Amino acid sequence: MEKPLTGKVALVTGGSRGIGAATASVLAERGFRVVVNYHASAPQAEEVVAAISAAGAEAVAIQADVTAPGDVAGMVGEIDQRWGGVDVLVHNALIPYAITSFAELTWEQLGGKLDGELRAAFLLTKAVVPGMISRGYGRLVYLSAVLSRHPRDGMITLGTAKAALDQFVRFIALELAPHGITANLVAPATVQGTTMTRQLTREKMHELAAATPMGRLVQPDDVARTVAFFASEDSGFTTGHCIPVNGGVAMD
Repeated sequence: MEKPLTGKVALVTGGSRGIGAATASVLAERGFRVVVNYHASAPQAEEVVAAISAAGAEAVAIQADVTAPGDVAGMVGEIDQRWGGVDVLVHNALIPYAITSFAELTWEQLGGKLDGELRAAFLLTKAVVPGMISRGYGRLVYLSAVLSRHPRDGMITLGTAKAALDQFVRFIALELAPHGITANLVAPATVQGTTMTRQLTREKMHELAAATPMGRLVQPDDVARTVAFFASEDSGFTTGHCIPVNGGVAMD
């Protein structure tokens, strides 16, 4: 199917709320046709699509469990039929994890998070890369976390899994660079209004904000604008890198 000349196609996983919804909106504002992937939150996904459409851009919501091979293949096949392929993958979907100390940690918790995190990244990348190679163009953007390099008590499952994701993406970047495809990471600190912050006490959130040089927690739009850079032509000669979005709380 020949792709229309206007607007590249961006697939945003976990696009129904938080970082994903903000990213879908920012990319739509910048001329992308946006696929809002969701797992179980259909009403929220449709709200995101409706807002984008009301602003004059194009979007569609597609349900898929990003850890299920059949769901991922079906979603990418539907995008191929509708809009001719995926130019930009933004993998943001949350894979559930336990907040626990190592003393209380079980292998099922750690191994389950590692398996889910890498399985989703693997399946999505495998699904979209062949089309990108055939077109000689692609942008792969993965959501990591500051915890992958800067540990914090209780966050061993998330931090370890995101560290594995970081290295996976570097290998992908190396292999796909000759095909005109970039692969990069965006690593926010604690983001206001996400699933993770809803598990924190008000006191803990104030503590995290106070520890940030810029004096507040990360907002979804902060992350979305950084993702949009990696999705754009401006980042075309940048691959295999990670941009932290943390207000200065951790500097490498």
